[in-house]
Amino acid sequence: MTFVSTLEPTALWGHFDQILTIPRGSKEEEKIREYVIGVAKRNGLQYDTDDAGNVVVRKPATKGNERAPATILQSHLDMVNEKNSDVTHDFSRDPLKPERDGEYLTASGTTLGSDNGIGVAAMLAVMEANDMAHGPLEFLFTIDEETGLTGAAALSGDMLKGRRMLNLDSEEEGALYVGCAGGADSTLTVPLRTGTATGVGLTVTLRGLKGGHSGVDVHLQRGNAVKLLARALYAVSLETPLRLAAIEGGNKHNAIPREATATVVVAKSKKISLARKLNREFTAMKEEFAPADPDMALEVVDTDLPAEVWNRATTANVLQLLNALPHGVLAMSYDIPDLVETSTNLATVAMKDGTLVIGMSSRSSVASALTALRQRIRAMGYLAGAAVEEGNGYPGWKPNLESPLLKILKEQHTAQLGREPEIKAIHAGLECGIIGEKVPGMDMISVGPQIEFPHSPDERVHIESVGRFYQLLAATLGALAQAT
Repeated sequence: MTFVSTLEPTALWGHFDQILTIPRGSKEEEKIREYVIGVAKRNGLQYDTDDAGNVVVRKPATKGNERAPATILQSHLDMVNEKNSDVTHDFSRDPLKPERDGEYLTASGTTLGSDNGIGVAAMLAVMEANDMAHGPLEFLFTIDEETGLTGAAALSGDMLKGRRMLNLDSEEEGALYVGCAGGADSTLTVPLRTGTATGVGLTVTLRGLKGGHSGVDVHLQRGNAVKLLARALYAVSLETPLRLAAIEGGNKHNAIPREATATVVVAKSKKISLARKLNREFTAMKEEFAPADPDMALEVVDTDLPAEVWNRATTANVLQLLNALPHGVLAMSYDIPDLVETSTNLATVAMKDGTLVIGMSSRSSVASALTALRQRIRAMGYLAGAAVEEGNGYPGWKPNLESPLLKILKEQHTAQLGREPEIKAIHAGLECGIIGEKVPGMDMISVGPQIEFPHSPDERVHIESVGRFYQLLAATLGALAQAT
């Protein structure tokens, strides 16, 4: 146990303290599932699981509220495993190391997993609570949300009896979310033609960028390490002949790349000139992105000459493609002020079996705009001679401002927290879109505490906001018990 278990409310933070010790990367949720089921068994609650690994726990209504309609609470069990390159941490074994930073809780050099661990902890606290009024409750714990919402996609709607749901995966205090973007991934595979390397080798690394969630944080206009490294290399290649032997960066489809590395081969006589020109390009980029990424750093070091190097045509083709592919905000919503409508993330670049594999993650709250964006990416890939594969994607969630659940939440937010909430939609995928498709007529709202910089080692949660979030949740369940 750590100091986290002593925070208020202890019922919630005690579970989160335990969650910090449990490996729960996407597709590796078995131990956190066991923990959830253990809490259900300990409290004599019924539970069901499905073949995908989702868990539904059922808790009877408190006395006098048996006739109330069932309410679903929902969170996902998995987290994004991200760490700084200079941190030694095995996410499959090592517990996360919480640290207090003033009003915030963060982790030492890694993601904290407050997305969606705080929601999971809140549900476990409600499961155990014996001093909270509520109607019949269903607790839906889904798996593998972070790599494409596949747990929700595999869920059978028959597992759920309720028709109103509180998703606890939002990350902004004072806001109630009533809609989300749909999304889909594209994978471009570029063949690499190689030859014998001559000259000297250099490793060029761009690091120190903040990264962040490719949906929630995309409007912050932070740098993409892959895009910026490719930009610098392409600019220099127009003046100084160079050849690539490797380029890699990013490791999650929904995280903006924070680091990228390339192996460059250049004539020995051009080595000093190349390094100087790279630093020139970096200086311009650092000034350009200083407000968003003040810690961006470039490193150019000698390395062994690789056995093979990409030929000049392949080098030019890859650098042109990486520069041409879009990244960032592409359109803002006409309907909801300050809402990003369409964006894309150049998420990953990696070498595999003689090819370069580029991962793109695109989002939009408008289905036709998402389709057009993916067609644009496909066209760019074809022009570069790449094979293009497109994932099935996931649906968005259309806002319903006449929602009865929204009305009750707004009333309770004002009564409990002393201010009216903002009503928003989010430029990210929430499982509400998929669950709403599987269970027609589901009335859904997403709510949560203040969580900042998810999917990066800068992730932090505002401690006192968690208490207010839990207070709002308890009051809302009490009010729903009285509503028909």
